[in-house]
Amino acid sequence: MPNAHHISNATTVQTAHTDSVAKDSVAHDTVPAYYAPKYLTGFPDSIGNDMHIKQLDQLPVMTVPAESKPQSYENTPLHDTGTMLLVLLSFIFIAISYKNGYLYIRKFMHNMFSVRERQNLFDDPTASDAQILTALIANTCIMEGIALYMAVAYFNPAIDMSVNVFKFVGVLTGVALVLYMFQLLLYNTVGYVFSDKNSLQLWLDGFFATQSLLGLLLFPVVFIMLLYPETMESMLFCSALLYILARIVFICKGFRIFYNNLSSCLYFILYLCSVEIVPVILSYIGAVFLCNILQS
Repeated sequence: MPNAHHISNATTVQTAHTDSVAKDSVAHDTVPAYYAPKYLTGFPDSIGNDMHIKQLDQLPVMTVPAESKPQSYENTPLHDTGTMLLVLLSFIFIAISYKNGYLYIRKFMHNMFSVRERQNLFDDPTASDAQILTALIANTCIMEGIALYMAVAYFNPAIDMSVNVFKFVGVLTGVALVLYMFQLLLYNTVGYVFSDKNSLQLWLDGFFATQSLLGLLLFPVVFIMLLYPETMESMLFCSALLYILARIVFICKGFRIFYNNLSSCLYFILYLCSVEIVPVILSYIGAVFLCNILQS
């Protein structure tokens, strides 16, 4: 029995040696294989598909679109807070005047053309009418100031008025107010010298009515100029036309009041030159002069 156990162990050992892999065979199988590179100079233009890949110098280059050069920012009354507050104030003046005194506004046509000596007792002005008239005249001066700013800037491009727009608009509004006060003083003086109290009041009523209506008509024109600067030339022409028409209506009423005989025509011509034409021209020249001072 011991011999049998020994034979069995020998067989087991022999079997283990027979199934093992030879060392020289393992060494031969683990030698790394060498693969020569197929693309030594890199991949060709087309790999795996038929589409030709363009070189970098053949690709399209993005160009700057036409007329895309940045423009310098120019401050205008539309972008100025102070000026737009004046426009808003004018709108409030108009709204309050129409709400509280629409009957007074309805009398514009009567005051512009009527030369009746005897007035109705109810036609006498009241405190409310004076407040409405003040609001409407203030609106007219503001609209004339903005229109005058546009005119000076358009006809005098050498003057840089975009630095402080509100300062220029405020000064030009003051010019319009000074012109109004000067004309009112002249009309009172002329009426006191050449007419009676009733005729003077009729004349002044025509002046107030034409000035108030002028401001109402200028409001949409000035607003269009602010929103659409490309319409500047045509809107300035409309503004000048409205002012001229208002003056013509007022002058015609004055002629009907003061004309008595042929000799009065000479005084009327002198009145036209000294009161209606010269102050307006001097006001524009003074406005341009003040703008030059404010610029420096």
